[in-house]
Amino acid sequence: MGTCPIRCQSNLTILENPPEPLSPPLQESIVVSLCNYPSLEGTELTMCIGERLTIISDDGDYMLVRSTTTGRESYVPTIYIAKVTHRWLFTGISRYKAAELLMQPNNPSGAFLIRESESNKDCYSLSVLKRANTSYLDGVKHYRIPCLANGWVYISPGISFPSLHHLVEHYSESASGLCCRLIEPCFIQGLDAREARPLPTTVRRPTINWKDISRSVLFKRKRTESDNSLVSEGLREAITSYLQMTEGNDHSWDT
Repeated sequence: MGTCPIRCQSNLTILENPPEPLSPPLQESIVVSLCNYPSLEGTELTMCIGERLTIISDDGDYMLVRSTTTGRESYVPTIYIAKVTHRWLFTGISRYKAAELLMQPNNPSGAFLIRESESNKDCYSLSVLKRANTSYLDGVKHYRIPCLANGWVYISPGISFPSLHHLVEHYSESASGLCCRLIEPCFIQGLDAREARPLPTTVRRPTINWKDISRSVLFKRKRTESDNSLVSEGLREAITSYLQMTEGNDHSWDT
């Protein structure tokens, strides 16, 4: 957070407005196959592992689904499928199945998914694929994501996040102790181009260097659509009000 160097005799400091939190759009869940079905040798497949399924009816323990790969319809046990939101949050998936999905050939190193923890109902787990030069050394690393009492989540105790979305954004920019940076969600066969778009990135204002900002920029009255000033309107008004309240005092300003 930047600070404004305008000070008066009381040594009060005006702080820059904090960045707005990331607000991811709400997304409907999709259904993904967790195995090839049926699994009997010599039997024609009605669905393949890691593909999106279209739900036709849901009877509780079984679902009538249509395969986006084969186009066939079949009743399948609900334990053979997982619900996915945000492209990376899987519900109803085990650690073993998470690794099996990530090890599919369409996934690059850094492919990931988040799932509910099997050992702790109040935690999540992050599963990340790390590919090596030779395929037999490929592996999936799992990281526990505990939830704090206030709803925040973390992997390393040194940094916490207000949501899983913020956690994914952070580790997509930097590995920060993980086996590798998060590159893209686990591949799902049958997603259209809009749903398979790359991860959104958080838009952040760069850190303000107050020495490069003059009074004329700070107190410009009108802003146009093309005005890309780093100083927000709210901050300008706060500083202006502050100077009016302390008018007559000896201020120092670095330009």
